[in-house]
Amino acid sequence: MPKVGMVSLGCPKNLVDSEVMLGILARQGYELTPRAEEADVVIVNTCSFIEPAKQESIDTILEMAEHKRSGSAKKLIVAGCLVERYRQDILKQIPEVDFVIGTNELERVLEACESTGDQRRFDHPFDPYLYSEFTPRVLTTPSYSAYLKIAEGCDHPCSFCVIPQMRGQFRSRRFQSVLREAEILAERGVRELTLIGQDTTSYGRDLGLRNGLATLLRELGKIRGLVWLRFLYCYPNQVTDELIAAVAETPVAAKYFDIPLQHGSTAMLKAMRRGSSHEQFLRMVKKIRAAIPDAALRTSMIAGFPGETEDDFKTLMDFVRVAEFDHLGVFLYSNEESSSSFSLPDQVAPGLAKRRQRQLMALQRTISRRKLKRKVGGLYPVLVEGRSEETDLLLQGRLESQAPEIDGRVLLSDFVGREPQPGEFRWARITAASDYDVVARLEAQTFRDPIDPGHDGTTDEEIRPARLETIPGAIERPKLINIQPHSTSGPMVG
Repeated sequence: MPKVGMVSLGCPKNLVDSEVMLGILARQGYELTPRAEEADVVIVNTCSFIEPAKQESIDTILEMAEHKRSGSAKKLIVAGCLVERYRQDILKQIPEVDFVIGTNELERVLEACESTGDQRRFDHPFDPYLYSEFTPRVLTTPSYSAYLKIAEGCDHPCSFCVIPQMRGQFRSRRFQSVLREAEILAERGVRELTLIGQDTTSYGRDLGLRNGLATLLRELGKIRGLVWLRFLYCYPNQVTDELIAAVAETPVAAKYFDIPLQHGSTAMLKAMRRGSSHEQFLRMVKKIRAAIPDAALRTSMIAGFPGETEDDFKTLMDFVRVAEFDHLGVFLYSNEESSSSFSLPDQVAPGLAKRRQRQLMALQRTISRRKLKRKVGGLYPVLVEGRSEETDLLLQGRLESQAPEIDGRVLLSDFVGREPQPGEFRWARITAASDYDVVARLEAQTFRDPIDPGHDGTTDEEIRPARLETIPGAIERPKLINIQPHSTSGPMVG
C-alpha cells in the first residue's frame, strides 16, 4: 500500500479532522510515515482563519510540493479550511496539487489517495459532516490525552470571524455518540479528555437539550479512568449557572474556563457583534470565582480592531488589570476580505496595533508572574509529559490549570521515589515561578493518593535529581510529517 504523510495545521478542531482522515486511511491498510521524502502521498490539512494562518498554509503546501519533484511523492492533497475559502484558487495557482478536500469532505480522503485520473476539477456540494463514535481515528496526541469534538460549525455573527463560512451552521453530535467515544478513549488509556467545538457552550441546543454541555460534563465525569476533563472555546454569554455548577460538582472536571472575550470595551464588543459588555464580563468572572475560587480563567483579545480608540484600549487594559486572567492571548486584528468587518472605516495602523498588543501582553506577564508566585510552596497535581522541550536535563508536565499546548508548563527538577513516567499524575511541590512556567519537585504519591500538605515527602525516600539517563524520552508523536495543533488560529475562535 502507498505510504501517506500528513501535515496538520491550525487548532485542535483541525487536528481531530486530521486524525479522522488518517483513521480512514489506516483502516484501509495505508502506511503512515513521518518522513516527507518517503511518502507516496502527502496531505496538508490547512487553516485559514486569519492572515498568518493562511500564509503558513500556503507556505507548507509549496514546501510539500517540492517532494513531488525531488522525493517519492506522487500525489499532493490539500484539505481543510483553506480549501473552503480558496478551492479554485488553489487548483489554478498551484498545479502540483492533485486533489482538494473541504471540511465537509473528510471521507473523500480515500478517494483522493486512490484516484488515478484527473480529479482536480471534480467538485459537488456536500452535506454538513460530523464524525461519530464509529469513525476511525488515529490519535496524534500522547496516549494519555485526547481531544473529542462534540460539535461543528457556528451560528454566532461575530463581524471579524469567517468560521461559519468554512465550517457551516452549528450542529451537535448525538449525546450517546459523544459518551461512547469518550468511553472508548478511556478504555484505550486516555486519562485527560478535552472537549472541543467552535462553541462548546451551545452543545445540544439543536438537539433540544437544555444545559447540554453541563449535562454532558456530569455524564462524562462518571467514566472510569478519566482524571482530567476540560472543555475549550466557551461563548461568554452562554457560561450559565448550570455550567459553572457542573464544573464545580464534577470531580474530574478541570477547574478551568477558556472564554475568548475578544475585548473589554463595550463599544468594540458592539462593533464585533459579540452581544455583551464590559460589566457583564466582569460579573461572569466574579460569579465563576465565587463558585470555584481556584478556577483558572483563560481568554483571548484582539488588538487593532477597526475603530479602536485610545479610550477603548485603555478600557481593555483596565479590564484585564481588574479581571486578572490566568492565561491571556492577544492577537492582531486580521482584515479578512469575506468578513463583515472588512469594510469598516477607521482601520487601525498595523504599527499601532502591534504596540497595543505588546502593552497588553506586558501587563499580562506581570499578572501571570504574580499569580504563579503565589503557588510557590504549594502542592498540586501534575501530569507528567516526559522530557522538557528545552533541555533533556529536565522533565516537564502540566497543572490542571494548564491546557495542552496552549498554556505554560511545569519544569520538574527532581522527584521523590520511583522515576516518573509520561502520563502519570503525581503530586508536586512548586519551588519557583517565572512569567508563565513554574518549577516543581515531584512527590512519591500519585494524584489519587492523599497527601499531607505539611509533609515535604523527604523522610522515607531520597530526593533524586531529574537528570537521569534512564528517564523516558520525549513523548513520541504518531507517524506524521508534522503536527502543529495550535497555530495562530486556535485560541481566537469563540
